[in-house]
Amino acid sequence: MKSSIEEAIDIATETLIKPFEGYALKLSDGSCGAYPDPGTGGAPWTIGFGSTGPDIVRGTIWSRQQAEESLNSHVLYFTSGVLQLSPNLVNTLPRRLAAIISFAYNCGLRNYRISTLRKRINEGNWEGAANEIVKWNKANGRVLKGLTRRREAEAALLV
Repeated sequence: MKSSIEEAIDIATETLIKPFEGYALKLSDGSCGAYPDPGTGGAPWTIGFGSTGPDIVRGTIWSRQQAEESLNSHVLYFTSGVLQLSPNLVNTLPRRLAAIISFAYNCGLRNYRISTLRKRINEGNWEGAANEIVKWNKANGRVLKGLTRRREAEAALLV
């Protein structure tokens, strides 16, 4: 039997992160190539299921296995970070933790740490959290349809 945290990780990965990040720039052999950030048209360069980092630049190619391993590693990293910033998420519904893992995976722990979203989560104000998370639908000051859909899906899991 899975723990509630393991269940949350599965929900975040399979229901939110993989579908919204996609396995982008898939090459004919099943590997994937780096692509520019949709919001900026450049940095940060992204690969696989939304992985970024200093070693990911134009021309980087990963195997499907590398992309899956990076996804799993990053999900664990963001889960740990979210639980440190909002310890009350340990005792909530797995779907709520999943939504915040997905948010942090996409927006980063720093943004989560400084957000009113986190404040609402830590207050246990789930409706307020749902109202806050949908505000994070912009990249480079522009509303993106994909981010709007993702934030709406995360918000639905919070209430």
